[in-house]
Amino acid sequence: MVEPTNPDLPIGKQCKLLSISRSSFYYTPKGETALNLALMRQIDAQFLETPFFGVRQMT
Repeated sequence: MVEPTNPDLPIGKQCKLLSISRSSFYYTPKGETALNLALMRQIDAQFLETPFFGVRQMT
């Protein structure tokens, strides 16, 4: 969408035309930590064992 190498249209102008902020153009996602992935796997395993549990029982 945004072409950083375009000599005729600066990045700021391209972002404005696309209605996105320049900071979102430069943002790179960091991904999940190993601890968070392990916790999500545990929660998923528990949910697959007991899908009838509600929020109170899952916590």
